[in-house]
Amino acid sequence: MHKFLLVLFFTITITNIIKAQPAPFQIVIEPVHFPDIDGLQSYAVSQADGKWLIVGGRKDGLHMRQPFGAFRPAGKNKMLTVIDPVNLKKWEAPLSTLSAELQDQLSATNAQFHQEGNRLYVIGGYGHSDILNKFITHDKLTAIDVAETIKAIINNEILSTFFRQISDTAFAVTGGHLKKLNETYYLIGGQKFMGRYNPMGPDHGPGFFQQYSNQIRKFQINDDGENISIQNYETVTDAAAFHRRDYNVVPQILPNQSEALSVFSGVFQPSVNIPFLNSVTINSKTYTIDNSFAQYYNHYHSAVLPLYSDKQNEMHNIFFGGIAQYYDSAGVLVQNDEVPFVKTIARVTRDKYGQMAEYKLPVEMPALLGAGSEFIKSPSVPKYPNGIIKLDELNSDTNFVGHIYGGISSSLPNVFFINTGEESKASNRLFKVYVIKNSTSAQDKINSQSINGLQLQVFPDADEDEFLINFMLSKNTDVEIIIKDAKGKILKKQTLKGLNAGKNAVTKSVKSMIPGDSFWVTLKTAEAESTQKIIIEE
Repeated sequence: MHKFLLVLFFTITITNIIKAQPAPFQIVIEPVHFPDIDGLQSYAVSQADGKWLIVGGRKDGLHMRQPFGAFRPAGKNKMLTVIDPVNLKKWEAPLSTLSAELQDQLSATNAQFHQEGNRLYVIGGYGHSDILNKFITHDKLTAIDVAETIKAIINNEILSTFFRQISDTAFAVTGGHLKKLNETYYLIGGQKFMGRYNPMGPDHGPGFFQQYSNQIRKFQINDDGENISIQNYETVTDAAAFHRRDYNVVPQILPNQSEALSVFSGVFQPSVNIPFLNSVTINSKTYTIDNSFAQYYNHYHSAVLPLYSDKQNEMHNIFFGGIAQYYDSAGVLVQNDEVPFVKTIARVTRDKYGQMAEYKLPVEMPALLGAGSEFIKSPSVPKYPNGIIKLDELNSDTNFVGHIYGGISSSLPNVFFINTGEESKASNRLFKVYVIKNSTSAQDKINSQSINGLQLQVFPDADEDEFLINFMLSKNTDVEIIIKDAKGKILKKQTLKGLNAGKNAVTKSVKSMIPGDSFWVTLKTAEAESTQKIIIEE
């Protein structure tokens, strides 16, 4: 088997294109020296009185491929942690003071969570159940009184009165997101995973059960401080939109000033194990899959900073590092289907016309960081009710907006296939994040591929000497495909007539592929053109 890299170059001829422009602001990240905090990734976080309450997650790095080593119980976070990011203090309390059911769920990883006022709601999550002595996705919703829990941990007081829990099969989700629009909670995407992870599939070794939710699960939460329940439960099912996990969902303000949620990337597409490139925007009435936009730089869950400018009617989303199928190398976009850890900090901006575009920022994460981390906003920064920062009200040139904490720290971009448990770890690094305004030197690089609507992806099969070419069309149209060798000789040139709008997949054979070979694949429509360079490697 041959590995390969795709080096992408783009020639765009589309109308109404979002033109390159000076960056609306700069992002600066500043490390904070705080050695007392532990490494943690994929956790839940809330805050009160300037302090953070952190629940669940894992204290190790990327899970191993081998079932015996994946998600080991020893890596569970069995502590409740309070962090004071201003005075750099930490307090902890063991989960063991709570009921066995609470201990089980609140030590899980990749749970869904949302803070509403003084209450943190935690749903689902995956991990080893000490009660059942097996690996499960938890079917629990836990409500935590945040300020009271923080105070009790600091003062070493009883915790149990500040936790309430209910069960429902609808809550058995991990790797999704819990958000709120108006009075309704949205449990979006994710999966139910039962058993030990095994890359060979569900019928090998110990075996497992995996089911993507493919849904939005909507409900209201009734919580009087003692009793908790849900009502008006309903589901919306669409695998094309919601067959996603380990991704980002970010609150939005749309051009019409209404509130919404945007689903960004995630894994895996129903028909192939690669990340989604498109996004989905959800409002209180419906949702829309946006195939005119493609996100290339940040595909897995990472810290995200949302900002909105009312003056410009622009929504900005800043993604910090993580894991992605693509990265920039010396100004060239490179595709790596091992989906590596990346340093990329990128901005996705929705303009006043509703068009989105992706920009690579000149600043990067200082190492391969960001996956499974959280952006924790400063309590003093001006925000809309849905948590989006009011960009126009950042009145200084340099504005502190929040912290990034934890996540996975990887020693190499690709460690999954060589992972012994030592190649990555849970990061204990803490960063301050600043927004710099009124800077004439800021230059963010637009990713032209993000706005041409083609979502072109090329996959060589060196054993079969052929390319699988995937792309999107906004309407029925003719498509020209040209394949050239490294010297520019045309190996294949064909116009495909009347292809249908939507997803398309075309397979084209070429001469024998050997390590070191390079090929150029061009896709042309009447509105757009993209060219990708493919390098076959050992």
